[in-house]
Amino acid sequence: MKLVAEAIALSLHGAPVLRRVDAAVQGGELLGLIGANGAGKSTLLRVLAGLRKAGVGRVLLDGVPLRHLAPGRLALMRAYLPQDPVVHWSLRAAEVVALGRLPHAHAHADPAADAAAIDRALARTGTTALRHRRVDELSGGERMRVLLARALAVEAPVLLADEPIAGLDPLQQLRIMQVLHGLAEEGTAVIAVLHDLTLAARFCTRLLLLHEGKVLADGPPDSVLTDAHLAEAYGISVRREGGLIVPWAALAG
Repeated sequence: MKLVAEAIALSLHGAPVLRRVDAAVQGGELLGLIGANGAGKSTLLRVLAGLRKAGVGRVLLDGVPLRHLAPGRLALMRAYLPQDPVVHWSLRAAEVVALGRLPHAHAHADPAADAAAIDRALARTGTTALRHRRVDELSGGERMRVLLARALAVEAPVLLADEPIAGLDPLQQLRIMQVLHGLAEEGTAVIAVLHDLTLAARFCTRLLLLHEGKVLADGPPDSVLTDAHLAEAYGISVRREGGLIVPWAALAG
């Protein structure tokens, strides 16, 4: 499965947010979408998910424009985890994860397959012990992992995750990055918006660096996370220590 964005341009309230962005991810890749706040990362992810229409350009899923795919078909082919998801339901965690199986209801009726997929998603996100707890009583980090499990339960060939490790403690950040990397190794095409440059460099097969709505760099982590690129995109200098990328100083300007 391959997801491709071609020359995506988009303006919001008259201000350009994305400027002729090309992006692609295929099965087996974990693409880290990085850049400073306001660079256009979340907007691009929503366009890739088919949740926001681009002003210019198109998105193709295995060569088919998203606009040609029926909503039910698209829901089976890609899963999406939004940034700062809000939970309005007083449901148990397993019931929330089960919502990820709704796209399959139109394709088949297989309760055993659904139950197995829910169990796999809970296990992968380390939330099995939370399955009977209400999501409105969970911590922010626990809730985020349950909502990631809901996305995983779709078992779609494409997974789009907007800041999936935000609000998690270091151990859970590592575990979630391992989950995303493992999914890619199994053949899923994964895109994740990330702010932790060290984890992005360690786990992602490729990085796409946005700056002011444009692609500044796209390629292997070593070729993207150069001092020059980080200075331009983030306005910082960094120190590199044993594989860590440590933001060190703000640059003048």
